[in-house]
Amino acid sequence: MKVTNLNVKNVDIPVVFESSKSLAVASLKLIFKVAGACENKTAGLARLAANMLNEGTKSKGSIAFARELETRAINLEVSAGYETLAIDINCLKEYFNFALDKLAELLAEPNLTKESLDKCKITTFGEISNLANDNDYVARCGLYELLYKGTNLAMPNIGIKESIEAISLNDIKEFLSSHMDLGNLFIVFGGDVNENDLWLLKDALNLLEVGKKRELEILTTSDKCEKKFITKQSEQAYVYFGAPFNVIQDERFKANVAMFILGESGFGSRIMEEIRVKRGLAYSAYARGVYNLSSTQVYGYLQTKNESKDEAMSVVLSEFDKFIKHGATKNELAQAKKFLLGSLPLRLETLFRRLGIAEGEFYQGKKLGSFMDELKKIEALSLKELNDFIATHDEISKLSFCVLYDGK
Repeated sequence: MKVTNLNVKNVDIPVVFESSKSLAVASLKLIFKVAGACENKTAGLARLAANMLNEGTKSKGSIAFARELETRAINLEVSAGYETLAIDINCLKEYFNFALDKLAELLAEPNLTKESLDKCKITTFGEISNLANDNDYVARCGLYELLYKGTNLAMPNIGIKESIEAISLNDIKEFLSSHMDLGNLFIVFGGDVNENDLWLLKDALNLLEVGKKRELEILTTSDKCEKKFITKQSEQAYVYFGAPFNVIQDERFKANVAMFILGESGFGSRIMEEIRVKRGLAYSAYARGVYNLSSTQVYGYLQTKNESKDEAMSVVLSEFDKFIKHGATKNELAQAKKFLLGSLPLRLETLFRRLGIAEGEFYQGKKLGSFMDELKKIEALSLKELNDFIATHDEISKLSFCVLYDGK
């Protein structure tokens, strides 16, 4: 695994690359930074724009274009998250050149027509309608409204009916032309391929503008300890909670161990032990750290009886407070190390997993191989170091809650 460069229009585009002969496949991912929902002028714009690119080309339409890919088992998909927009291509090695030709066709004449937009909007309206009946989704959105009020992260990536209705074809064209550019692109490439195959990408990439570097807005997670209650017919209460977790990158390995002990290790975690095993309040409960470039937080969830919601919230708050005050035990640290170090072979067993890890490392500004370095640091981590770290992060106890329950 290494980082190389592909020069297009005098722009050096970073490429995370690994050659592997284990399978006759090729995997290519184009990632445009600061090009997701973080850049939305209207809620749902980035996602809708990505969906439009999945509608094939203007001359062939979605069906004929998709048929050309499917008959060769080529997967070409465009998606938009909060921070990035990505184009994924996975195929057999023998069809890689053909897949790149299709990519060039797509970038040259995407099916950005009113008919295609209307189709994508109708599909999106259906998804929004279905999600309105998904209690987990509704409660989760409510939590993000509390944690990131007034920002794009407070709005669902898919948007809402009113925002989707307001998006025009010109909005889509402008978003794509201004965000799919060489200056904010990096590439992840691997499989039964070699570095010279990168030059086959040039025809497609020459269709993109150079663009200017964009800066990602850093968001502050709310520490106001707010509570939001949504009343809706439901057999259970859906409890989502979150708080700031201000961890510098060099100490993320400590955060991973701490959160594993507190809420990520299933039946061995503090949260699960207290919520389910001792009190029988929920079938499942967890808390984990989320470390994005734009925001970092503690994020958790449990589902309980409607009448038990207040007790469950109180227990969560109590467990966070005790964890900060008393830290972890020697046995908990030993078990965390055993799992995190022991699961290493599974996390590295396939090319796709290795490329995924390397993609995350590069995107986060780390050197390739940082994953292994962090595991070595976890192995050497002492109980005192861990508990000193936990004690200095009392911000994780400043929890906000969004609860959906039946108010009858």
